[in-house]
Amino acid sequence: MRRLAAAILVPTAACAILAGCGSSGPPQGNSNSSVTVSGTFNKAPAVTIPKAKASSNLVVVKPIKGSGPAVQSGNAILANVALYKWRGTTHSLVDSTYVSGPQILPARMGLSGLISALKHARVGDRVVAVLPPKYGYRAAGQPQLQITGADTTVWVIDVLQQFAPTASAAGAHVTDGGGPLPRVTAPPAGQAPVITVPKSAPPAKLSVTTLIKGTGPKLATGDTVVAQYVGSNWRTGKVFSQSWPSAQSPAGLPFSFKLGGGVIAGWNQGLAGVPVGSRVMLVIPPALGYGPAGGQPSAGITKTDSLVFVIDVVGRQAAGS
Repeated sequence: MRRLAAAILVPTAACAILAGCGSSGPPQGNSNSSVTVSGTFNKAPAVTIPKAKASSNLVVVKPIKGSGPAVQSGNAILANVALYKWRGTTHSLVDSTYVSGPQILPARMGLSGLISALKHARVGDRVVAVLPPKYGYRAAGQPQLQITGADTTVWVIDVLQQFAPTASAAGAHVTDGGGPLPRVTAPPAGQAPVITVPKSAPPAKLSVTTLIKGTGPKLATGDTVVAQYVGSNWRTGKVFSQSWPSAQSPAGLPFSFKLGGGVIAGWNQGLAGVPVGSRVMLVIPPALGYGPAGGQPSAGITKTDSLVFVIDVVGRQAAGS
């Protein structure tokens, strides 16, 4: 679900490399400059890569220039991405989100060439970046994507929206929960809500509580949702995962997913119809959580655990848009 986003986060010596590159690209006549991309914004592009060996030059072009706001430093972007690897005189598509749905790309990307390519991006831009290894995955490559340290990568990125890493619900307060359900304490700005689980047994069925009601469009199956979340295990009361900045992930990163797709059933059922800008609490029984998968041992979740999620719906990309 976050395959490309996760794969971008690799260490590189960005500052030293960026001193010698810019968005204008190298002189004409090298093979990297011959890469062409055509098609409509936010639709799968037609990419032509020459049957020649890639050169050592970083190339960045914008075949489509957007009219939206400039991407602010430190913000993550929601984007559709097509990634190709260029090895010797051949190339192949590694991954594309144009069918599976756009993804959040982190603000602090580890690929120096992408940092350069997106430095002056605007919402609505199509950015094409040809990254030789020294501007991309370097000698280590990216085994997760079957990219070696000798491969040049070609990125097509359509910038759809941007989000601050601390984006949160923006509607009217309704309740903090409590009683037979967990209580949710509003945090200082930019931090995760605090969940206090009662000592009673969890509800047997999915529970959906609106804590803050937003005024944006309602989520529908097929939409790409951008959310902040914190998840707690009812049995232990402990947080097992969150998107907000934390000691384990100081930068934080909003989470994107396709509603009705690759998240647990409790999310797909509980978030349908929720307006953007809302904060909701889902109490999810095992059958709609990780029970069918036998639990999630890495997170300390057994197949019989009920889960509590507090989710801020901060954005939406409508299906087909």
